Amino acid sequence: MSFSLRVLCIVGAAATFLIVTNSIRRSRMRMDDAIFWVVMCLGLVIVAIFPGIATTLSQLLGFQAPSNFVFLAVIAILLIKLFTLSTEVSALKSRVNELAQEEALRSPTEAPPDAD
Repeated sequence: MSFSLRVLCIVGAAATFLIVTNSIRRSRMRMDDAIFWVVMCLGLVIVAIFPGIATTLSQLLGFQAPSNFVFLAVIAILLIKLFTLSTEVSALKSRVNELAQEEALRSPTEAPPDAD
């Protein structure tokens, strides 16, 4: 793994960590999502500090370069996260539709005020 890629991993992880901590401070992110991103940042830093991990795994799995393995691993992890977020959003959309239909069927207890 090249030195520039290692530096890029560390800088990207640090930037992501700062964004996540800022989002937590402003209460815009749930803790379980924040934990995922912090673990992802730590993983990138570990791979950048100890490039032998990526080199060994890339040789075992048949990659030509450790950077290809790192890119594929990151993309795969993010695709899994995207899939889980998509299922959560889908479930929430279904729940919103359910609640809207229940509210529409509920009989009003009092007449709406006239817009005079």
